[in-house]
Amino acid sequence: MSFQIAIDGPAGAGKSTIARMVAKEKGFIYVDTGAMYRAMAYYLLCKGVAMEDEDAIGRECAGARISIRYEKGEQIVLLNGENVNGVIRTEEVSKMSSMSSKHPKVRQRLTQLQKELAGTSDVVMDGRDIGTCVLPDADVKIYLTASVEVRANRRYEEQKQKGIECDLEQIAEDIAKRDEQDMNREIAPLKQAEDAIMVDSSYMTIKEVSDKILDLCKDI
Repeated sequence: MSFQIAIDGPAGAGKSTIARMVAKEKGFIYVDTGAMYRAMAYYLLCKGVAMEDEDAIGRECAGARISIRYEKGEQIVLLNGENVNGVIRTEEVSKMSSMSSKHPKVRQRLTQLQKELAGTSDVVMDGRDIGTCVLPDADVKIYLTASVEVRANRRYEEQKQKGIECDLEQIAEDIAKRDEQDMNREIAPLKQAEDAIMVDSSYMTIKEVSDKILDLCKDI
């Protein structure tokens, strides 16, 4: 039987960073769901599907088989057996992913693939609907959150370190708007699963959050 850790929460709460740390410590596969959506978008582009053609998006997505494996510590995203790491981070793929990820059939297909992966491997998976939709029977469910102010400050500091001019108030406004959209979207809205443990990372270090989740795993 595989062991499943589901980490949900709003944008900027540190889900991916924490999920990678926990997966590395446990020797599990970190399932980068965002990369899987990008791989699907790349597949649709290769099929010549237009971003606004919802019928074609729904029709073609069934032909994509997407998985993740690790080679020498590097995450490899596989699309129908091909390593697509080098092609899924382009602006064109990002735009298609933003469109296609809203499509019910795309979400259904990727949910199916994510369930299959979690059924055969020990995984840590993060997102917004993992504990509620993708892995409802996960062994450990975490709802990782932080205040809008803290998340905005983190984003602001990240941008400053990259030399990017930004406005803290605007970042906070954008984050609050994103939360509202994610929590009220029609398909798989962001919410804490009833049996998930809330972890507020606002005043915790990355290591403290990781250690807390690892401690919770020891009880299973």
